[in-house]
Amino acid sequence: MTRHLGGAAWSRNEVFLLVWQKVEWKSVGTELEPSNIVQRLIEMSELSGTLGYRSCVGVMLVNAAGKVFVGKRIDSRETMGTEDMWWQMPQGGVDAGEDLEAAAFRELAEETGVPPVNATIIARTKEPVRYDLPEELIGKLWKGKYRGQEQVWFLMRFSGDDSDVDLNAHDPAEFDEWQWVDAQQLPDLIVPFKKYVYRTVLEEFRALI
Repeated sequence: MTRHLGGAAWSRNEVFLLVWQKVEWKSVGTELEPSNIVQRLIEMSELSGTLGYRSCVGVMLVNAAGKVFVGKRIDSRETMGTEDMWWQMPQGGVDAGEDLEAAAFRELAEETGVPPVNATIIARTKEPVRYDLPEELIGKLWKGKYRGQEQVWFLMRFSGDDSDVDLNAHDPAEFDEWQWVDAQQLPDLIVPFKKYVYRTVLEEFRALI
């Protein structure tokens, strides 16, 4: 069977592959009949195709032992569409006209309490990394303005003490728990639709951690 999506011909197997790789099976709905999957994809494409990407920075904060900071998000249900608890590295949106390095230090301080004096930039990703939101979150996050985020990541070396971490430095807080983890654990800790980002960032920074 061949169907047409966006002017191109797709076999049913190709549609299934697109669902699995790009929007994840659960985002489309495993309860749908095969004949309805293409229509759902069309609806998703029409909405997300009109939206851009939110400019964002992320920080891989590494301590002297080569462990990476991760925090457990407080608002997983609202921002990630899941009841599961996921851990992530500090990240956040860039304000209009804000320098990317300044944004990275600001987000780090807001989410972890770590001041710039206790963090040194080692590297940044050569190119921004994008991810798309799953279908059920498109139009809900960030006032419905974006289909996903375009992130520039910074690798920073932490030179302070664990006592310098303060999850309540900003109101509202982003995380309610934190820990140091091995870098290779990162893709397993993050919400599924961000795994590609974490694998990409980890691969680029791995030799410097």
